[in-house]
Amino acid sequence: MKKLDITETVLRDANQSLMATRLPITDFEDILDTMDQAGYHSVECWGGATFDSCLRYLGEDPWERLCTIKSHLKHTKLQMLLRGQNLLGYHHYSDDTVRRFVRASVENGMDIIRIFDALNDLRNIRTAVDECLKAGAEAQGTICYTLSPIHNLEAYVALGKEIESMGCQSLCIKDMAGIMSPQECYDLITALKKGGVKIPIYVHTHATTGLGYMTLLKAAEAGAAGIDTATSCFSGGTSQPTTESMVYALSQMGFDCGVKYDVLKKVNDFFVPVQKKFVEKGTFDPYVLSVKADALTYQIPGGMLSNLVAQLKAQNAIDRLDEVLAETPKVRADLGYPPLVTPMSQMVGVQATVNVLLGERYKNIGKEVKAYIRGEYGTPPGKIDPELVKKVLGDESPITGRYAETLAPEFEQAKKELGSRAQSDLDVLSYIAFPQQAEQFFEQRELKKAVKATYTIKEVRE
Repeated sequence: MKKLDITETVLRDANQSLMATRLPITDFEDILDTMDQAGYHSVECWGGATFDSCLRYLGEDPWERLCTIKSHLKHTKLQMLLRGQNLLGYHHYSDDTVRRFVRASVENGMDIIRIFDALNDLRNIRTAVDECLKAGAEAQGTICYTLSPIHNLEAYVALGKEIESMGCQSLCIKDMAGIMSPQECYDLITALKKGGVKIPIYVHTHATTGLGYMTLLKAAEAGAAGIDTATSCFSGGTSQPTTESMVYALSQMGFDCGVKYDVLKKVNDFFVPVQKKFVEKGTFDPYVLSVKADALTYQIPGGMLSNLVAQLKAQNAIDRLDEVLAETPKVRADLGYPPLVTPMSQMVGVQATVNVLLGERYKNIGKEVKAYIRGEYGTPPGKIDPELVKKVLGDESPITGRYAETLAPEFEQAKKELGSRAQSDLDVLSYIAFPQQAEQFFEQRELKKAVKATYTIKEVRE
């Protein structure tokens, strides 16, 4: 039988796509030992929006979360998603920060780091890849897949060859919006292999458009090394195709996925009441489960769509969703067709929302979009609308070099600013990534300690 690796995404992308990354560790720690027996190639459990969400919404230390997961998953590789020079934030960080963050991730349990750049500007992943390799983890270079007048097989093959040449041990085709058709997937994997790419190729897609299941089958037929899937109650819609269903079908097609079906059932049985709880709370909106064939046009990733729904609800403007979805591809075209992946998906989505809600296009331009137009995120895939460039830059020229090279080292200054509030260097890294959220978390942590100490003293006295 042909071997095909399975990466389970419920702990990261599945819940990020379906419910904006609101899954606390208390809701899944009890199933981790069982997950470790399933036979997954890896469990994607960190990175992406998890770091931000832990600090901002869940009151968790993301580093402790990683260590806790590692303490249970002793036989299964841990996998994370890293945004290259953006790390897990939304702007570029200095090279010293990137190296420290990557090394700390590996030292605290990470085995595979899937590294991408939102613009496929591979200058922005080199530092992270280099440090990942030096730290002893697997560096998985990534091609962000998108459709546009300027994206084609030839360009993707060139990216794949460059990813391999920089030392990555594997390559991921990341279809964040679920827009890659079965034939396109087959053709891309075939082209990469014929083009000389020899490292294993993994495929990540979403079920948003209804294509995901078929696309993963064709990925297997084309010779992919592995695929990403999600346990059934957290699958479908803007999440990944279902783990159990894909394994069932692929096994009949002659593939050995290496997993135990009875254990997969135990994992899903555990998550069913968890999913039900979030549906009842309204955090898990059933809207994101239905097939959105229109996404083939607007190309919005799962996590972006669930966040758009949440944001519009918060502004009592959910009735404007269709207008925002229609505006999104227009903004993307204006910005030179960037792939809609974090942080570009948030930037394009927010700008499209502002354009719709203000009733005038680019009346208010976000600071991140301005930074992108200045060249702080790298080289755009295509040409940005000249009028938009003029509105933002005036007579100023955009940055053409690697922006990170202009950034001074950040770590020591941040450590000095935090002082005794930082209990470790990991706290400093959290602060650099998300200053405001980290400070709030540190304050809450001290408050909890004070409360706990008060009760301890009370118990002793009694």
